[in-house]
Amino acid sequence: MSPTDNYIFDLDENVTRTPVSYKNRFGITIAADLYRPRDFDTSQRHPAIIVGAPHSAVKEQGSGIYAQTLAKRGFVALAFDPSFNGYSGGEPRHITSPEIFTEDFSAAVDYLGTRDFVDRARIGVIGMCGSGGFAVSAAQVDRRIKAVATTSMYDIARAYSKGHRDSITDEDRIRILDELAEQRYADFEAGHPALAPRGAPIGFDENTDPIGREFGEFYSTPRGYHPNAITQFTLTSTMAYMNFSLLDHIASISPRALLFVVGEHAHSRYYSEDACELAAEPKELYVVPGAGHVDLYDRTDLIPFDKLEEFFTKNLA
Repeated sequence: MSPTDNYIFDLDENVTRTPVSYKNRFGITIAADLYRPRDFDTSQRHPAIIVGAPHSAVKEQGSGIYAQTLAKRGFVALAFDPSFNGYSGGEPRHITSPEIFTEDFSAAVDYLGTRDFVDRARIGVIGMCGSGGFAVSAAQVDRRIKAVATTSMYDIARAYSKGHRDSITDEDRIRILDELAEQRYADFEAGHPALAPRGAPIGFDENTDPIGREFGEFYSTPRGYHPNAITQFTLTSTMAYMNFSLLDHIASISPRALLFVVGEHAHSRYYSEDACELAAEPKELYVVPGAGHVDLYDRTDLIPFDKLEEFFTKNLA
């Protein structure tokens, strides 16, 4: 299969999409798609937006929809596959890492900021779902990122270490870490890491956990299916998230602007609400009426692109 296969959306006639690649600071080759308006003027320097995919997703899905739409509105936009996943490099496959996934955003800044047609003083980021936490984490230390928006944000470190709505107890944590320690032995002896169960179930029904069913309705149906988005990561990846947080320095992003976009009915809404509470001004929590969590992946009638355009036009001026 080539990197041009299996986009869940059609390429708009008003934009161009160019496959590109570059290395992050760990030497991992990142596969990305560069979107630009069809009538793009390469003699001028333009504002640019980096779009990170939901945790376990790839650039041929929702992040590509965002990047294409923003390109139609005049921005240079880049959607990328995170390290170890999609068409990006890195071994073993399907690792998730708080440090490396955060670094992937800075590597995208490296790439865009060295293009002749990009104004490196006007680069912003969008983090979708799990990439929301990684985008915020990157902006905490990478001051080249001038504005940050998240949609349906998940704080993956909090999710892994504390569970949904912080349901993991101290006793649970010890049990989980003991299990992961034994899993490391098993992985070492097997010569390859075991994967966690699929996050988006196949063959779901009305009896399936509602959160799992919501993800299944996207990743496990023609609506959002892509063979590279298996919704599984190595089991022992969890250890890093049990030890490192992502949002400890969120207030330091100020005076750069933060926008948290969340669906009214999203099961993940509390992540955005809590992060917005911790952030310093300027910040905004924007609630999309009637929307759930996954709706903001691909439902272009619900995704508030006018709001995103307004935010980045103002803050990348």
